Amino acid sequence: MPPISVSARRGAPEQTDADTRVVPLFEGESLDDPALQALVDSGEAGSGSGKVAVSHQDGRRVLVVGLGERDALDAETARVAAAAAAARARELRTKSLSWAVPDGFAGALVEGTLLRLYKFDRFKSGDNDDDNGVQSLEVAGEAVAEDEVERGRIASEAQNRARDLQNLPANVATPVFLAERAAEIAAEHDRLEIELLDREAIVERGMGAFAAVAQGTYQEPRLIVLRYSGGGDGPHLGFVGKAVTFDTGGISIKPSAKMHEMKFDMSGGAAVIESLGAIAQLGLPATVTGVVPATENMPSGRSMRPGDIVTAMNGTTIEINNTDAEGRLILSDALCYAVEQGVEKIVDLATLTGAIIVSLGATYAGLFSNDDDWCAEVDAAGQATGELGWRLPFHKEYEDLVKGEYADITNAPEGRKASSITAAEFLRRFVDDRPWVHMDIAGTAWGMDRSYVRKGASGYGVRTLVELAGRV
Repeated sequence: MPPISVSARRGAPEQTDADTRVVPLFEGESLDDPALQALVDSGEAGSGSGKVAVSHQDGRRVLVVGLGERDALDAETARVAAAAAAARARELRTKSLSWAVPDGFAGALVEGTLLRLYKFDRFKSGDNDDDNGVQSLEVAGEAVAEDEVERGRIASEAQNRARDLQNLPANVATPVFLAERAAEIAAEHDRLEIELLDREAIVERGMGAFAAVAQGTYQEPRLIVLRYSGGGDGPHLGFVGKAVTFDTGGISIKPSAKMHEMKFDMSGGAAVIESLGAIAQLGLPATVTGVVPATENMPSGRSMRPGDIVTAMNGTTIEINNTDAEGRLILSDALCYAVEQGVEKIVDLATLTGAIIVSLGATYAGLFSNDDDWCAEVDAAGQATGELGWRLPFHKEYEDLVKGEYADITNAPEGRKASSITAAEFLRRFVDDRPWVHMDIAGTAWGMDRSYVRKGASGYGVRTLVELAGRV
């Protein structure tokens, strides 16, 4: 879909040139316009969050959208309301939409609108109705903050680009394709540099765990490294994202049902790549290194086998008891590489375990950390963006479960106990005790069905990483 033009305008919201304007309605408050108030009095319009009523004035549409209690208004409520208005505007064939913004929520309205209007129809033949979609969004008010609008636009567009990467089929979005996308982003920004390691370089760097997963596929793997130097006096951040562009499970092959969804197993990598682009576009005063191990996990005559033992970059030996627990293998070497680059605080994002979906559904990502303060910062960034996380515990007994019989550790402890926690415990061995948060996004990367994201790829994590880079 073509990009939607986004602008901020200071002044009276009703003086817009847009064909459709949005008027917020708060509980217990009246509207200045008698005709619109009549909709409220009749019950057709209401202050309930996300409720939408339609009126017409002077040949233009007016949407009255409920925002609940004014004192209780937060960014997430604003996103939900914006999504409801955007959906109704699309139904009405709106081309230009103007929001009368409540003070302090311009960015959230932009986010809710752009995320809700996202479509992926690249491979659909026949007529395309993009020409009939919303083409511009204006946020208007007496004190609207232009920088807030711009930041919301950039972060949302980056999230939608990550959704594009997620939604692409695995025969298009190969590891090399992701590397080329990262190179495109780097070429657009002077402060962003890229390094790409191919199969031979991965082996030469001693990344035995990553190489073991990649050896089964005929698609070339890549370790994608993006380095952003924006200045500032904050810590050197490391963002690491799992990018298995298609996961069959390898020799420990998955059931065929829903295997097509395993094109989404690169969602963490997509979030890291596109977030670095947004951070560079915003010019945030931060230093960030993004590391994305990209490969397929395929069964072939040269695939890793259950029972194999490999050595990760930091010398840790790993017993492979299940080739479908491949994400933690490629992340182990990626985390080691991030540490080697001098990162001081780390966040990794990975569609790592089905168990996290059982535990938290599609509402929360699982958070795991070795540092309370850093976890609180990451969690606060997620709360601010509506990308929620819930922290799960570590314990000495979980640490014992990861110990290997024939090697230092195993990638798949027997008994299926605390599967998401033991996966995180595995990763903890590779961060060199740096403050670290692991985000298991298997439940939130697709199928969230939130009003402004809906089903399909969510781009989860992009706005959290951008927010985090702007905070520290």
